[in-house]
Amino acid sequence: MKHLEGKTAFVTGAASGIGLGIATALAQAGVKVMLCDIEKAALDKAVATLRETNADVDGVVADVSLKDNLQRAADETIARFGKVHILVNNAGVGGGGDYGTWNDAGWNWVVGVNLMSVVWGIEIFGPLIEAHGEGGQIVSTASIAGMVALTNPAYDVTKFGVVALSEDLRPKLAARGIGVSVLCPGVIRTNIVDSGRNIPSRFAGQIQTVPTEGPGTEILKAVTEAIASGIDPLYVGELVREAIENDWPHIFTDMQFEPHIEARFAAIKEGFDRIRDRVPRY
Repeated sequence: MKHLEGKTAFVTGAASGIGLGIATALAQAGVKVMLCDIEKAALDKAVATLRETNADVDGVVADVSLKDNLQRAADETIARFGKVHILVNNAGVGGGGDYGTWNDAGWNWVVGVNLMSVVWGIEIFGPLIEAHGEGGQIVSTASIAGMVALTNPAYDVTKFGVVALSEDLRPKLAARGIGVSVLCPGVIRTNIVDSGRNIPSRFAGQIQTVPTEGPGTEILKAVTEAIASGIDPLYVGELVREAIENDWPHIFTDMQFEPHIEARFAAIKEGFDRIRDRVPRY
């Protein structure tokens, strides 16, 4: 999509962090943007701030872990803007608990927000993008943890899933005029450590989002400090805008974790090397 001006985008998790950075960058490029988030006060503030720049934006409150909420948000987007060309599946949460501490509620919450909302977003918005025949782009936010397991099981599993889903759909949707990109950010200045503020009431009291004792507390402190001095989300937004314009398959934000990914690939290669001379010949 070389020419973004006048197009319409739907962005989840858009009230803060990477989502707001993407919404801002797209709005600055002349894209009409529907911002979607579960936090009404933060969403209203984000929409009002963007409107002060004469951006054509609006907001819709939705819990993207619920499919009917996403469908309603899509309906409101079409009612407001008529069409949608760009889908940004960005909403995400941290947590879920490590081995020995996880439970069903934690898995259901993290999988619902981080992975199933992406599945449902594509299922709902894909046909809307196809319908107008003008082409479009789907960008889904995974994480560098979608390339190498670095955090906790639930988070890593969902982020690997977003990468796999995006890579699988890219050639299939290209034939339908839709580009597919997956964003794998590193350490970005966001509120992800405070994901617990958005736990839905149906999971109230069932999920521990941060460790309260043991070595995990020191790790959390280090992560919190790193995120506080992390990359500006608006920079990420500009990268995503460029990626949409040029149909990048993978969007990375920095080089910090490249050695970890190279080490993972090397370990995989070793697995093949071990059986290279043992493969049966048929």
